[in-house]
Amino acid sequence: MKKITIFLFAAAVFSSCKKDILNTAPLDAYSNSTLWKSQNDALAALNGCYSAWEVGDNVVYDDCISDNAYDQFPWEGYETFASGLATASDPGVNKYSYTTIQRCNWFLDNIDNVPATKIDATIKERMKAEARFLRAYKYFVLGQNYGDVPFVEHAITPTEANSIKQKPKADIINFVLSELNTIAPSLPVSYTSSDIGRITRGAALALKARVELFNGKYSDCIATTQQLMKSPFSYSLYPNYSEMFRPQNANNQEVILDAQYLLNTNSAWVLIVLAPNSSGGWSSVAPTQSLIDAYETINGKTIQNDPSYDPAQPYKNRDPRMEASIIRPGSMYMGNYFDPLSSNSSDVRGGNNASPTGYNFRKYIENLDDFNGTSYGAGDLSNTGQTFIVIRYAEVLLTYAEAKIEANQIDQSVYDAINTVRSRVHMPSVTSAMYPDQASLRTLVRRERRVELAGEGLRWYDIQRWKTAATVLTGDVYGCQDGTVNTSNGAVTLVPNTNINIGNRAFVDKNYLWPIPQKEIDINKNLKQNNGY
Repeated sequence: MKKITIFLFAAAVFSSCKKDILNTAPLDAYSNSTLWKSQNDALAALNGCYSAWEVGDNVVYDDCISDNAYDQFPWEGYETFASGLATASDPGVNKYSYTTIQRCNWFLDNIDNVPATKIDATIKERMKAEARFLRAYKYFVLGQNYGDVPFVEHAITPTEANSIKQKPKADIINFVLSELNTIAPSLPVSYTSSDIGRITRGAALALKARVELFNGKYSDCIATTQQLMKSPFSYSLYPNYSEMFRPQNANNQEVILDAQYLLNTNSAWVLIVLAPNSSGGWSSVAPTQSLIDAYETINGKTIQNDPSYDPAQPYKNRDPRMEASIIRPGSMYMGNYFDPLSSNSSDVRGGNNASPTGYNFRKYIENLDDFNGTSYGAGDLSNTGQTFIVIRYAEVLLTYAEAKIEANQIDQSVYDAINTVRSRVHMPSVTSAMYPDQASLRTLVRRERRVELAGEGLRWYDIQRWKTAATVLTGDVYGCQDGTVNTSNGAVTLVPNTNINIGNRAFVDKNYLWPIPQKEIDINKNLKQNNGY
């Protein structure tokens, strides 16, 4: 959180043990005899629980393990997983971490040691609810990616950590849902500006809705999202889609949950991986042609179904979210027309730190001047105060629509929810005449999620639960077509059917669950590896 100091002694208390991911001991040896004396002491310990509970790296990079994006740098690991090459020894992507869980357990084990006369009872319950949310969030990530995982509700010793058995994923998910349901009433609807970034009641319900949707609990999901759509909540869509992700517009009315950073003190390094080479970036996260093709035309039709679509001018007359989300050939970006097609361009496909697909993500880096000599940055994209959205209201609306569709409770409210999202960018409304049944609506809402949330780290979880990864993550990966960009006016001339092939991926069913890292199994002999690894 930007405005909450993480005390040095809290950081020391939470130092990680090198032997085991579950081991952050000795949690009770550093300061338990002196720490729990006042409400401020408890607050300092809770602030330590917030440290890296979620990181901008996941928001930015995670689309690379889906069909939305491609990571050209093998050492970063994302293409290892996306290409079906993940093994226990080299999983590519690793989210098998209990650090936040152990911190929260330690906090919850000890907060009641604060004398009742030194802490407000209501605030104490709120603080407990915050820690329980952070713990539930991490268990959700573990269960969703790894299935059966070890489960602990109290701080543990290294010996205990090295002998714990796994708990079934269903039990993990039930625990998460129970926790979120229980703690929501203890959390405020909003905070004063000095506490922006703490967990709210809306965040608890929004995460609950996400977990319910991802695990097929559609009736519960409908009820949860309906709560978020009415009083006491006042969430709404930010009017300007392309401006929503700029740092000066953080914490707007659409944001329900985010990961916050503070320049120089708790800074975010990851924006540099998004930017083009010409802007000093690395182009690690390259949007694919598959994502580009998912955006409808401005007529509200797919490119396959709109006769007005011109393959030689594929960027004209498209859903405005494409231009707002992606820097493509001929885009105006930072005062110049983006040119990945000319051999003498610093952004030429395949060039050093240039996008291999000819596309870069624009989200979060709409205007690099936001980070140049401001409170958000000093011209160094590896040191910014950017805030990364984890859940926003548009997702809630699409979650509601999808849950209603999957429950086959199709009514006007489904179309209204989808149209609310589309109307922000002036896309044509959808109707029951156009999408009359469950199958057609399912296709629509899945496409809508893809383009609305592109570059926000959720696509993998969508294709995982839809069980479509075997289709969309198998085969060649393509970038833009050959052609030219007129750098004086941005005019693009492309040659149809010349899309560059940048790699090949293969996906098998075992990849729906990630391999438990071999180093964890080597330490804890009770762990059982997921099938196929």
